[in-house]
Amino acid sequence: MTNYSHTLDAQPQTLPVGKVVCVGRNYAEHARELNNPVPSEPVLFIKPSTALVKLEQRIAIPSQFGVCHFEAEMAVLIGERLTTCNEQQAATAIAGVGVALDLTLRELQSTLKEKSLPWEKAKAFDGACPMSAFVSLQNIEDLQSQQIKLRQNGELQQNSNSADMLTPVLPLLAYISQFFTLSPGDIVLTGTPAGVGPLAAGDSLEISLGDQIKVKTNVVIKGF
Repeated sequence: MTNYSHTLDAQPQTLPVGKVVCVGRNYAEHARELNNPVPSEPVLFIKPSTALVKLEQRIAIPSQFGVCHFEAEMAVLIGERLTTCNEQQAATAIAGVGVALDLTLRELQSTLKEKSLPWEKAKAFDGACPMSAFVSLQNIEDLQSQQIKLRQNGELQQNSNSADMLTPVLPLLAYISQFFTLSPGDIVLTGTPAGVGPLAAGDSLEISLGDQIKVKTNVVIKGF
């Protein structure tokens, strides 16, 4: 069982820990770097609550399923129930904004895709969603003007802006709510920009979102 709990502005939150709704290929350059088509509408998949771990802790990756890639993303914490909502309702339901890693077992994902099978085993395994603490929306000047950066062992690997999203945050939440009710405590990952790559034991990572969030962490092999 995960010991994850939501933190907003450095304080524990009473919101339940729910599902994580993820958006694939929401940055055109990321879709292209993996030789995927640029989608005409959001690509959605879900990670369970057991995928959530604290980003501030060491990141434990499995070793028996092939290479594990990092994907840094802006994350949105939901504070109010959203079902078939509009953009205005979506805006009022955002409880906080953070940064997360969508860990991906890339070789396993490729094998599953080749067989036309779902991605869950490659995307939703235990610990597959290291998540930062959240900051209040009032501290974020513009959701669509946030720089997302990831440094691996001091080298800048991902460096893009939420302005480059194919579907911006509020339309994205409204779109998701047509299919999945978003409940208080759910998290939405808004997609990763280009620059994803493999992790190795001993890696040091620094992930940041604008001027509000900067988290440093290290990578270990699960079980060690």
